[in-house]
Amino acid sequence: MWNLPNILTLLRIALIPVFIIVYYSAWELHNLAAAAIFGLAAATDWVDGYVARKYNLITAFGAFLDPVADKLIVVAAMVMLLEVHATPWFALPAIVIIGREIVISALREWMAEMGYRGTVAVAMIGKVKTWVQMVAIAVLLAAKPEHELLTLLGFIAIYIAAALTLWSMVHYLRAAWPQLSAGEDK
Repeated sequence: MWNLPNILTLLRIALIPVFIIVYYSAWELHNLAAAAIFGLAAATDWVDGYVARKYNLITAFGAFLDPVADKLIVVAAMVMLLEVHATPWFALPAIVIIGREIVISALREWMAEMGYRGTVAVAMIGKVKTWVQMVAIAVLLAAKPEHELLTLLGFIAIYIAAALTLWSMVHYLRAAWPQLSAGEDK
C-alpha cells in the first residue's frame, strides 16, 4: 500500500485544505499560490498514474483512491470558483462537470458490481477531458475577476472542458448501454 503512487495520491488529498486556506487568505498573491497548489496536485495525478503503470505498482487501494482524490480537488475548486463567478454562465459548466463525476462514479461502481468493470475503464477522451479541465480550473484560480482576458480564457477553457465532459460521459454510457438496457433475466 505504501508505494510512491499511493503516497502521491494521499498528498493530493492532503493538499486540498492547504489549497482552500491559501485561496481564501488575504495575501495579495493568494490566487496565484492557490493555482500553483492546484497545478501541483494535477501534476501528481499524472505522475502517480505513470509511475504505477511503468513500475507495476498498481494496488487496489490506489485504484480506489486515485479517482476519489481527483474528484475531491476538482469539486472543491469548482465550488470555490462558483463563489467568485456567481453567474449562470459559470454555474452551467460547473454543474455539468460535477454532475458527470457523480454519474460516471455511480456507473463504474454499478458496472463493477455487475462484473463489467473493464467496460467503463478510463478512455483517452476521459484523460483529455481531465487535462483540459485541470488547465481551465488553474487559469480561473489564477485570474482575479479584474483580469478580464485571463478570466475570459478560463471561461472558454471551462466550456471546452464541459463539452469534453459531456462527450466522455456519452462515451462511457454508450459502452455500458448493453448492460444498462438488459432485462433482469439476463
